[in-house]
Amino acid sequence: MAESVILMENVKKIYSMGEEEVQALRGVSFSVEQGEFVSIMGPSGSGKSTCMNMIGCLDRPTSGIVKICGKETAKMSEKELAFLRNRTIGFVFQQYHLLPSMTVLENTMLPLRYQGIPFQKRKKLALQSLEKVGLSERINHFPSELSGGQKQRVAIARATVTKPSIILADEPTGALDSSTGKAVMSLFKKINEEGTTIVIVTHDQKIGESAQRCIKIFDGLISAQEAVND
Repeated sequence: MAESVILMENVKKIYSMGEEEVQALRGVSFSVEQGEFVSIMGPSGSGKSTCMNMIGCLDRPTSGIVKICGKETAKMSEKELAFLRNRTIGFVFQQYHLLPSMTVLENTMLPLRYQGIPFQKRKKLALQSLEKVGLSERINHFPSELSGGQKQRVAIARATVTKPSIILADEPTGALDSSTGKAVMSLFKKINEEGTTIVIVTHDQKIGESAQRCIKIFDGLISAQEAVND
């Protein structure tokens, strides 16, 4: 049986907004196995971003259990969470989050620098990652010189350069036109076929249905979990 890389059991998250309490998650349970391609879908305010923060080790549950690669995040220090995040998860965001003062190559090398990997090895791994996304000819360009699709491919190269267990993508096609979005989704599928677990958080039904399984969330609760036919 495949090992769950993501496990959430009866997860609740309450945020205090002044004197008011907001229940972002109201008892969410699901698991994701190694090598799965899963989407988490829901409208704005549904709790999907809070789910993403739990999976990404960016937040802890108020109650319930969140395990990432077998480690319970609520019991970890901030330093331990940062280490787990850096070694285990690659992030892809809607707005790319590339550093404008760094070249494509330098942006891609950055996560490896945080891991303390020597420069020459960082460069070699980053070049390999950029080749996989078809950007070998753009390594000395700056983000301002790239199209939206190219920026997102740099973001994917950066997310995969550490060979993480999980890629966590937040609305990764939200800023792209439909044909560029399709190309980015094809790239995710290829990465998934190589064994990387992918979780995409989206409100877009077409993107959500590009995954193998769709977890639908509404008002802080899971409303449906369903396999998606190719």
